[in-house]
Amino acid sequence: MPVKWVKEPNLHITMAFLGHVSDEGVVDICGKVCEAVADTEIFDLEFEKICLGPSEAEPRMIWLSGNASEDMKKMLEKIEKALDIFSISKKSFRPHITLGKIRRHKWQALGEAPVIDKNFPLIITAESADIMASEFEGDGMEYTIIQSCPLK
Repeated sequence: MPVKWVKEPNLHITMAFLGHVSDEGVVDICGKVCEAVADTEIFDLEFEKICLGPSEAEPRMIWLSGNASEDMKKMLEKIEKALDIFSISKKSFRPHITLGKIRRHKWQALGEAPVIDKNFPLIITAESADIMASEFEGDGMEYTIIQSCPLK
């Protein structure tokens, strides 16, 4: 199989990747993120298609790709400022959900790469910002929610 599909419980939108964090650091991060998003209204994210990512020319993943979201951009900036990792305001934030990771050698062995560009309109309501831990488990990454910070 040229694609390693992500298991449903592991589907998510990454807003910021922090790398390895100590247990004490995780507690601090959870508190700061929950405080930062406490006054953020629940909002919808619009997704439009299933495609190759990050680019069609050099695909590494299959994504559910969304439209730019001003609400998501504002929430990310609040989180980055709370964690003191904010550098400059981004022009936009286009959410995506990784559906599968391409196994490069098996993908290349197909000869002609499949065309993956399928309209798939979907609206997902963002009701929380979740702090997650990731660990490599056997055949891929497993994600666990450490803290869920509800939106207003």
